[in-house]
Amino acid sequence: MKTVFMFSGQGAQYAGMGKELYDNYSVAKEVFDKADEVLGFSIKDICFNDEEKLGNTEYAQPAILTMSIAAMKVLKEQGIRASMTAGLSLGEYSALVAGGALSFEDAVALVRKRGKFMAEAVPAGQGAMYAIIGLDREVVEEVCKDVMDSGKGYVIAANYNCPGQIAIAGEAAAADEAAAKLKEKGAKMAVKLKVSGPFHTELLQSASDKLHEELLKIDFNDMKIPVYTNLNAEVIASKEDIVPTLTKQVISPVKWEDIVRNMNAAGADTFIELGPGKALTGFVKRTLKGVNIMNIEDVSTLNKALDKLS
Repeated sequence: MKTVFMFSGQGAQYAGMGKELYDNYSVAKEVFDKADEVLGFSIKDICFNDEEKLGNTEYAQPAILTMSIAAMKVLKEQGIRASMTAGLSLGEYSALVAGGALSFEDAVALVRKRGKFMAEAVPAGQGAMYAIIGLDREVVEEVCKDVMDSGKGYVIAANYNCPGQIAIAGEAAAADEAAAKLKEKGAKMAVKLKVSGPFHTELLQSASDKLHEELLKIDFNDMKIPVYTNLNAEVIASKEDIVPTLTKQVISPVKWEDIVRNMNAAGADTFIELGPGKALTGFVKRTLKGVNIMNIEDVSTLNKALDKLS
């Protein structure tokens, strides 16, 4: 059995996340308490009680990372280990912690800055993202290209989540236009996402530049297990590749479907999502057949997963 630890991205957060793990497992409590110490404010109060702050990218990113690592520590305490790891967008930082390349303390401080830089990069209302359901990637890419070629503005396919689910992102008017055209092309749904900016596009170049400066200050370690990156869906080759990878990751499309296929091709047959929600569990279900898939976000999902794994 080859097991994957996979980590949730932004958008999965909810008030109350991680509280059961905090209340029942000392290793989870240690993670939340350490995050509070590093950040200088209570991320656990935000995770457990503050829906409003969880809607703010600057707080959402460290909150999700903290809760995800707490879930991983609880699972590892039960003797479960991963053969490889990956995370969706923000989740890639949790994956680097899981892979041994990045300390939790550095990661939680870093993603708070990442969230702040991303929120500042494009003023509110100037960018937009839509989830497009039910079309092949070629159709989505072609429509985005047509919108740009017609001078309506910048829009691209920004998240390749799973077959038939792709997110587009760009300037608000161009994204609106592309979403309408994709509906005409037969998309089952084109849902506007509640995000603060057009993530994973070149419109976040200023965030990428600022993030690069912060990444240069961090000592990364060699990876103990393979970490797959959103950038090209391949394993990050060495610790020297981490800074350029994370710098580009914030302005480049997320290749999640390809990561899942590549991990499966490398022998992965058990996929465990750690963090709030079960979006990644759904993406894997729609991408692969005949694999074990589970998520862990509270005591009941932990017990269910442990039963399956035993």
